[in-house]
Amino acid sequence: MAYLYILKNKNDKYYIGITKLLLNERLKRHNKGDVFSTRHKRPWRLIYVKKFSSLTEAREQEIKMKGWKGGNAWKKFLAEAAGSSNGRTSPFGGEYLGSNPSPAASAGKKFGGVK
Repeated sequence: MAYLYILKNKNDKYYIGITKLLLNERLKRHNKGDVFSTRHKRPWRLIYVKKFSSLTEAREQEIKMKGWKGGNAWKKFLAEAAGSSNGRTSPFGGEYLGSNPSPAASAGKKFGGVK
């Protein structure tokens, strides 16, 4: 059994990691300063967890997600994980639907109906 987890701090910084430990114990280690890469940005809180059958599967997903950080895929994932799609993404598909043009724009008209 392995877990992929995401931590967030008060400055909206994120940390993605994997562990075979109990999640509460791992979070305590991050907040105690025992983890080099997170000790200067404490405190952390757990915002996402996913369970995997092996550490290899968890590592593959971790690498994939770290490649998303800072991009649109990362923002979409965070919005879906938080349960807020804001009307722009489907709950599971994650596609961007764009904004809907007004009827005037669709007809190619400018203000007052004059082109």
